[in-house]
Amino acid sequence: MSADANIAVIVLAAGGSTRLGRPKQLVQFKGETLLEHTLKQVNMLGFQRKVLVLGSRHEEILGKIDVNGYQVVVNPDWQQGMASSIKLGLKAASAAEALDHALFLVSDQPFLERTNLIKLVHAQLTKNPKATYSKYGDNIGVPAIFSKEAFPLLMQLEGDEGAKKLIHLKDFDYGTEVFSKGGFDVDTEEDVRQLKQMDV
Repeated sequence: MSADANIAVIVLAAGGSTRLGRPKQLVQFKGETLLEHTLKQVNMLGFQRKVLVLGSRHEEILGKIDVNGYQVVVNPDWQQGMASSIKLGLKAASAAEALDHALFLVSDQPFLERTNLIKLVHAQLTKNPKATYSKYGDNIGVPAIFSKEAFPLLMQLEGDEGAKKLIHLKDFDYGTEVFSKGGFDVDTEEDVRQLKQMDV
């Protein structure tokens, strides 16, 4: 997307939902799975370095999703929480060459659009904070992009700690970009039911 900055995209899709009972990555919405939708938004932007982190039921997911162009890494410790997937994805993305930024996404935000990603990257590259997060309502979270200065902090996350934890660190400067429907994700059958009602 940018010829000047070396940006890797890391899609975190390792988690399973015990409350859903099936891979949420494969939930259908508007004729495609949630994971397919996420990958499609990324693919539209021409990123060269793309990593997909899988874990729960990864063989089933790989059997149904075209992951061409992505380095797939499987997190055997996905049940330990988000931090293990963040670290595994970042390690894989930065193994071949030095990165300037890493853009993290999850696979269960059905209303993600490529414009959300464009705004995040633009804000990060022009304002140059340590991170730029998505903002939905009173919450901030993913998608989020981090500069290389934040990589050591990401590698220190543990258990269920997500990258949002970094905003509480002293001198951690960050920005936000509005993603109005980013707070809707899929973890339960009720979430799927609500999603189906919007599938028009």
